[in-house]
Amino acid sequence: EVTITQSPSITAAQPGQEVRINCKTSSSVYNGNYLYWYLQKPGEAPKLLIYAATNPSQRDSNTPSRFSGSGSRTDFTLTISGVQTEDTGDYYCQSFHCCSTRLM
Repeated sequence: EVTITQSPSITAAQPGQEVRINCKTSSSVYNGNYLYWYLQKPGEAPKLLIYAATNPSQRDSNTPSRFSGSGSRTDFTLTISGVQTEDTGDYYCQSFHCCSTRLM
């Protein structure tokens, strides 16, 4: 079982400020970079922001360039450089862990 810890749980910022959100997994993600970031706004489904949180991270085609991801293995950060009012919402990280084979 993998556990994920995000911090901070609540944060506030003024437009133009930098915001950092951290995500820590209890075991290494697949390939060291299979970590996804989502933004969910009230009444909407989560929207993918970042996939493959490498340096540089891979953004979804609709994700503004102010969003970036960094980190590897178990520790990751989402950075919003110059946060905008429309960035308000709930941010989630999702990790992908694969693969194992048991030979009996």
